[in-house]
Amino acid sequence: MTSKSKITSGEKGKTKRRLKRIFTNPFTYVGIASVIVIIICTLIVHAAEMDAPETEITNWKDAIWHTIVAVSAAYFDYYTKSVPGRLASLLMLFFGMIIFSFVTGRVTSGFMNMVMKGNKGLKKLRGMKDHLIICGWRPGFDKILDAVMQANPDISAGMIVLVNEAPSEQMEQLRSELQFKEINYVAGDFADAETLKRAFIEKAKRILVISDSSKDRSEMETDSQTVLAVLAMKSLNPNVYVTAEILDKKFEEHLQLAKCDEILMTQEYEHSLLATASSGKGYSNVIKSLIAEDSHTGVVITDIISGYVQKTYKELLDYYYDKTGEVLVGLLLKSENKTVLNPPDDFIITADAKSILICAEKTEA
Repeated sequence: MTSKSKITSGEKGKTKRRLKRIFTNPFTYVGIASVIVIIICTLIVHAAEMDAPETEITNWKDAIWHTIVAVSAAYFDYYTKSVPGRLASLLMLFFGMIIFSFVTGRVTSGFMNMVMKGNKGLKKLRGMKDHLIICGWRPGFDKILDAVMQANPDISAGMIVLVNEAPSEQMEQLRSELQFKEINYVAGDFADAETLKRAFIEKAKRILVISDSSKDRSEMETDSQTVLAVLAMKSLNPNVYVTAEILDKKFEEHLQLAKCDEILMTQEYEHSLLATASSGKGYSNVIKSLIAEDSHTGVVITDIISGYVQKTYKELLDYYYDKTGEVLVGLLLKSENKTVLNPPDDFIITADAKSILICAEKTEA
């Protein structure tokens, strides 16, 4: 069976299921019965009023208009004079209210269902492009999210999509805060392709995968989920930039094979920071200044200045020293996913390289 025939059969199956739901719904029969009664009442009004003295309904147009006003607006534009006409008009009012209540209820129910789906992360996102997807959840997630937003001032809250299996009350509480109100949310396993598609991954620009603790898993299971997620992400959108956090270093190779762009080992960094801090030399203060939440201070990675590709590192170093006062400390080679700190003066800058700068906070004179 070809893919086209599979799609056609699938669409037919969906249509059959929809029709079955419609015709097994008791409200469908109430609606059909109401329409039939209103049509019969219109016929009665026309037949009875044609012979009534001083009648205002003299033709089919008047009878139909009388029905439309009675059903939709619940009042009479023409007053019926005959007893059968009046009884038929009362039935029109009654069944008109039934239809109006039914339509109003369906519209309200549909709107509330849409809102609830959005709040619970069950709604598929549409029309997004170049957005940031954050996968995973753990205690203190609001602080992580706040730091991410400060580090990415070019991305508004409405361009951030959260994908996780956190308790619904946690996510509702998070999104009730003013700064997170516009953030989008998709509930589900972020290693599942269908969940990622609901987050519109095909058009995403960057993805941050946090080691997830929304469920009771071992470190190995958590890192395995991260690796599977990155594989799914890269298969759905090979151009998306993925940063993933792992707990165990042995999974680093698996992420490299999955073509993960950046790999974080937070626990290892924490251990190293504690070890250096124990020396009493103030390393932690220096690191805190370098890794600032402000995207314009501390260590900043930028594109190579125009015209300096294929030139030497010494020439670029002199440019920053003379022109900006910023300190060039090395290069990030994207193709190799490698950092070169203080390379030789004759090192040739490649097209895929980026500058690693240390920038001070700008102060007014």
